[in-house]
Amino acid sequence: MKIQTVGVIGSGQMGNGIAHVAALAGFKVILNDVSADRLKSAMATINGNLSRQVAKKMITEAAHQAALKKIESADSIDGLSGCDLVIETAVEKEDVKRKIFHDLCAVLKPDAIIGSNTSSLSITRLAASTDRPEKFIGIHFMNPVPLMELVELIRGIATDDATFEASREFVTKLGKQISVSEDFPAFIVNRILLPMINEAIYTLYEGVGNVQAIDAALKLGAHHPMGPLELADFIGLDTCLSIMQVLHEGLADSKYRPCPLLVKYVEAGWLGRKTQRGFYDYRGDKPVPTR
Repeated sequence: MKIQTVGVIGSGQMGNGIAHVAALAGFKVILNDVSADRLKSAMATINGNLSRQVAKKMITEAAHQAALKKIESADSIDGLSGCDLVIETAVEKEDVKRKIFHDLCAVLKPDAIIGSNTSSLSITRLAASTDRPEKFIGIHFMNPVPLMELVELIRGIATDDATFEASREFVTKLGKQISVSEDFPAFIVNRILLPMINEAIYTLYEGVGNVQAIDAALKLGAHHPMGPLELADFIGLDTCLSIMQVLHEGLADSKYRPCPLLVKYVEAGWLGRKTQRGFYDYRGDKPVPTR
């Protein structure tokens, strides 16, 4: 099972990051989105990120140009029909992902692998909604994809050995390190990280400290590169809430109950950096705490 052409569904932050690293590693990439404007914006982002890598002498200008030539855009799912591996990066909602897989399976060649970049949902359950559960696997990249070294590989109950080994070889060619996780809610990284963020939000909610105090405490007291509330804004508060809901429902333990303040921010549409407001307001010259 040889992977040469990689499809990526979704051209947002995760999708364009996966397309970036796959093209840089020499794979032909087809980046799919329903919006032509988003695809155009994604290509501009990839070009900008590759240029920064050149400026930092991480890659050569020749590698930059070669990677750009490896990426094609497709505004229809039909454009993915010839791919050997397709990685889905849609919003963390199971019904949305299931609809994508239904449409994808109708055009994908029979021996192609489907990977999901889900950060928390059951790989076994997602796989069962396709026509090839044995060729379905979780390939969870960290954000931002070009900089972060880790990829979690998650087998569903039906994932066969050939799919796992082909996926492992693909991720290794990207220059990433692999952590193999069992198929439990939120896997390894988010099973540990998101409850910490949720607890930081409870600490704010209960008035133990304000936004600046909480973030400074973890940055200076635990040497975290970003404070937990700053990190939540970077991830997206809607994504944080979705993962906490998956943990709470999947493990039936009250310690995973999403903080009511997190729910309120999401209801307000204050989702973090992507909407310019979250635990910080990003509309001015520098971020200002909103509480």
